[in-house]
Amino acid sequence: MQAAILGAAAGGGFPQWNSRAAGCQRARSDDPAAKPRTQASVAVRAPGTDFWFLLNAAPDLRQQIESSPFLQPHAAIRSSPIAGVVLTGGDVDAIAGLLVLRERQPFTVYAAPAVLGVLDANPIFEVLARDVVARQQVQLGQVTRLHLPDGTPSGLTLELFAVPGKVPLYLERPGEDPEIAEDGNTVGAAISDGTRRLYFIPGCAQMTQTLAARLRGADAVFFDGTLWHDREMIEAGIGSKTGRRMGHMSVSGPNGTMAAFAELGVRRKILIHINNSNPVLLDDSEQAAAMRAAGWDIGFDGMRIDL
Repeated sequence: MQAAILGAAAGGGFPQWNSRAAGCQRARSDDPAAKPRTQASVAVRAPGTDFWFLLNAAPDLRQQIESSPFLQPHAAIRSSPIAGVVLTGGDVDAIAGLLVLRERQPFTVYAAPAVLGVLDANPIFEVLARDVVARQQVQLGQVTRLHLPDGTPSGLTLELFAVPGKVPLYLERPGEDPEIAEDGNTVGAAISDGTRRLYFIPGCAQMTQTLAARLRGADAVFFDGTLWHDREMIEAGIGSKTGRRMGHMSVSGPNGTMAAFAELGVRRKILIHINNSNPVLLDDSEQAAAMRAAGWDIGFDGMRIDL
């Protein structure tokens, strides 16, 4: 199975368009230790074909396609090797890229009921004509075949499963902190070719025993790397919310990602959805060195994974 990171950053990208933080300035200055990154998405190749399935559709999708020759047209004058898009949430940085794919090109959107409900409730997504772009509801815990545009099986299967998270920011109620819940608003995706299994979890508020058991011994996991520590944005003076409040567990600390994965025996561990404030984006930082020492890859745009 082959996978490619199209974008590794959290919402806003790296550098973020309105940020003069030190890391963002280094990225703008072509510092080789501060590689720019677009917003989080991964592509997985259907075995034995030139077709790919996208895991989330970032707002930067057009740029990501133009930076990835394998996603560009190579058949008919109007064509695409994108066979489908799997959505793991209804946040803007997961669904806005769907609007880029509005040129009456056949593909399928796969999502849990709660996430499809977000699309159905917003008429702007009707630019994806339903007689061309199918919307396939995937029940949580149900293994579903991914299909090529002509309807034949791709050789890949998908399973969506709930992880701790919250509703998208634009659906929060003013003045109320949203509940962290496993209610299908935030899900993880497991992609399998029958031999290898890849997990994509760009948003997760905490590691549960159930999730740890699911991930134990996995071939590859792309996992939420939003913040290094919970109060990162507050202490940097660039935000008023903790990571937990935003629905993300921290990378560091006794309850963080590194600690949670230490004994899981995952073959490839890759950070994805990394906020521009997270020092792991700087290759020469102590935090990046700590991640590498713990056996993690820090995701970057264009990174390829062969399983």
